Amino acid sequence: MARLAPALRGSRLVAVLVFVFVSAAAIAQPQKFEPLTIVSGTARHAFQVEVMREEADRAQGLMYRRSLAPDRGMLFDFGRVEPVSMWMKNTYLSLDMLFIRPDGSIARVASDTEPLSTRTISSGEPVNGVLEVAAGTAARLGIKAGDRVEHPMFRKR
Repeated sequence: MARLAPALRGSRLVAVLVFVFVSAAAIAQPQKFEPLTIVSGTARHAFQVEVMREEADRAQGLMYRRSLAPDRGMLFDFGRVEPVSMWMKNTYLSLDMLFIRPDGSIARVASDTEPLSTRTISSGEPVNGVLEVAAGTAARLGIKAGDRVEHPMFRKR
């Protein structure tokens, strides 16, 4: 077995320790979920969602995730009302994106988005939130533009 110079051995050890520490920290971080309901016609669909309120969290989103349970999702809170665009860079899962107005009504549904794509997906109008759920969820549950999302982030009409 080849011997490494002491300085190189030390830097490799530090790199391995940093990787282990960061990986352990990421695994140890419990995901915090909040309840969210989508009202579609006469049906109510309950989800548990992670809410991304900080810029860094919104930038990360669902990147690198390999699975998303049917009753889970990620809600992006932009903190203001404006047109938004999303993309699927480094996102391995196909998603449905629900663009949501401040009153909780769904402005647009982008279904079955393309994994790993850098193509932008626009809200089409000013919104303050986007809900990402597993691809096919909107079709399976009959969710469409005009339906309502209930979560404290959205004010009632």
